[in-house]
Amino acid sequence: MTWPELDWGDVEQAAALWLRARHIGVRVVNELPADLDKKLPLIQVQVTPGGGEDGTTGVTLIDVQTFCANRTAMWDLARTVHTSMLALAGRRSGGLVIDSVGTDARPAPVDYGNPALRRAVATYRLTSRAQATA
Repeated sequence: MTWPELDWGDVEQAAALWLRARHIGVRVVNELPADLDKKLPLIQVQVTPGGGEDGTTGVTLIDVQTFCANRTAMWDLARTVHTSMLALAGRRSGGLVIDSVGTDARPAPVDYGNPALRRAVATYRLTSRAQATA
């Protein structure tokens, strides 16, 4: 498999699968549900602009947003998700090996415009290589 064959959405999916396996009872999504305030706590994982590749190694930027009903729960979830994301380095998820994970923006509160929700946003830089097929 070469990078033209590998979709950056694969890295997004690998990160979502990793978080889903580690945060039982927390909904992990790529797209937000219309009734978000009824689905808390929730983690959203999305590829964000940036990154690149050199033909062998790909760099993908991933935004991770944590949503909770109050600020204390938001911080608790953001901290545990941050630890989980950093633990993804050197692991396999969704058929990919993630070589490294770095933090471009640590979790920070960002207003969502809904008083019933508290959101923290973080950005991670994941590197991975296309895996040879047997």
